[in-house]
Amino acid sequence: MKPLSILLIGGGGREHALAWKIAQSGLCEKLYAAPGNPGVAEYAECVSLDVSNSLAVVQFVETKGIALVVVGPEQPLVDGLADVLRQKGHLVFGPSEAAARLEGSKAFSKAFMHRHKIPTAQSVQFGAHQLDEAKAWLARHAAFPIVLKADGLAAGKGVFICETLEDAQYRFEMMISDPQFAKASETVVIEEFMQGEEVSVFAICDGERGVLMGNAQDHKRIGDGDTGLNTGGMGAYSPAPILTKALEQEVVDRVLIPTIEGMRAEGNPYIGVLYMGMMITPHGPKVVEYNCRLGDPECQVLMPMIEEDIVPHLVDAAKGSLKASDLKIRKGYACTVVMASKGYPEAFEKGFPITGLDQANRLSTVFHSGTRLSEGQILSNGGRVLCVTATGASLNEAIAQAYEGVSSIQFANAYYRMDIGQKGLDRIHQA
Repeated sequence: MKPLSILLIGGGGREHALAWKIAQSGLCEKLYAAPGNPGVAEYAECVSLDVSNSLAVVQFVETKGIALVVVGPEQPLVDGLADVLRQKGHLVFGPSEAAARLEGSKAFSKAFMHRHKIPTAQSVQFGAHQLDEAKAWLARHAAFPIVLKADGLAAGKGVFICETLEDAQYRFEMMISDPQFAKASETVVIEEFMQGEEVSVFAICDGERGVLMGNAQDHKRIGDGDTGLNTGGMGAYSPAPILTKALEQEVVDRVLIPTIEGMRAEGNPYIGVLYMGMMITPHGPKVVEYNCRLGDPECQVLMPMIEEDIVPHLVDAAKGSLKASDLKIRKGYACTVVMASKGYPEAFEKGFPITGLDQANRLSTVFHSGTRLSEGQILSNGGRVLCVTATGASLNEAIAQAYEGVSSIQFANAYYRMDIGQKGLDRIHQA
């Protein structure tokens, strides 16, 4: 395989981690990123390109002689960017619009799982115009706690666990009326609350087969001890001790293979990363949700754990010729701690100078999530600002090293959880 020019779509921490990994490949001759960020710019030429304009992306690909497009975030995939590129004969790593409905529509994905007997929670759904019917159903049938999910994309924040009838009825009404959620909540899925512990399992798929690329455990809630509001993710570690080899094989047999086969049978072959958000319940692994791309911040711990060149796998998947063996994962652990802006996931301030990055990068690897460069100074520019990542022979070592990196970084209103990875440590100690 000769060296390639590659275009990476996206500009968050996930894309920084992908750029960091792709740039290590001897097959990467030139890497572009749209839009990228100040961290991505260390490895790629960042370009101003409207990725919501698929024809502009096609024109850029053809002008620059791009051999492979890697789509990081979900929105361009749900919007059909991969379809337009494929129709023009270009290699793309990422699912079609139809296949991306596994993430883009919770109602579609639940129905798909039920059709193909993939283990998941029982659920019902109501449209935004069915407020009274939804409230009545909750009053008559709901067993609490119960989960409400926006059907569409909501940046990881469209899920609410409700402990009481009053809370559930309030949340349903809020989801369909609050401008932050209303578009995604034209349909709301109500599903049973599953007892257990979550783990995310990732596979590269080529439409006919899938190979595992690792697993991780995310920390969704804003506060220590998994308290407070859901976020896009406050930290992660990999691998998750809860996912034994036997459970991993069960996920492959009961979720990964039936999902790939089901999508192909329905005429929507799945090409790209399949993210299987699993709940390890007393009755075995069950799907919480699918995502059609790598997780953020899970990508930031997966990339350092992959021991081989990732580019050949991305190319093979895009061509439909993926090799049978799973990716080689190094021994040990990785941990990433998200440094956020105080107030996130609600209102927060940005634009604060960030110092200590050079020192932190000597202790760890810092992936930029929400930053910008202004007159030579890196500034905070988002809710999640940085992901400080480290590896170690033990989980404890990886966690300690990541937090040492965090302690070197300063910016006003910085906030981070202090317990990233603690669940994994507790499970190791119990074993």
